[in-house]
Amino acid sequence: MKNSDNEINVLDELNKGVSMGMDAIHYVLDKAEDKNLKKELEHQYKEYESISNKICKLYSKFSEKDPHETSVLNKVLTWYGVEMKTLVENSASKIAELMLQGTNMGIIEGRKLLNHKDIDDKVHSLVEEFVDMQESAVENLKQFL
Repeated sequence: MKNSDNEINVLDELNKGVSMGMDAIHYVLDKAEDKNLKKELEHQYKEYESISNKICKLYSKFSEKDPHETSVLNKVLTWYGVEMKTLVENSASKIAELMLQGTNMGIIEGRKLLNHKDIDDKVHSLVEEFVDMQESAVENLKQFL
C-alpha cells in the first residue's frame, strides 16, 4: 500500500465536498415541491454517491483508514442554514439558488484541488469528474431560478 500524503489530503477534501453536497440535497429534498427540481436533485445525489464510492475505493490504495467526512458541526450548520433560508420561502427558485451557492463553492474547491500537480493520475481524474459533475449541476439548476 502506497502512503501518499498528497493523495490522502486531496481525497479527504474531495470527500468533504461530496458529503456536504449529499447533506445539502438531503436537507432540501423534502422542501422541493417542483417535481422536475426534485428529480434533478435526486439525480445529483446519485452522482455524489457514485463519486463517494470511487473515493472510498481509491482511498484504500493510499491509506488503511477511511476518508475524512464533514464534521457534525458542519452538518448541523448546513441543516440550520437550509432551514433558515427556506423558512419564509421554499420555492423552486429559492432552493435552486441555495444549491447553486453550495455547488459553486464545490467547484472552487475542486479547481483548487486540481492545482495539486503532484497527485496520482486516478485521483486527479476523480477530482476532474467531481468538478465536471458540479459544473453540469450548475447548468441544470439555472433553469429553476
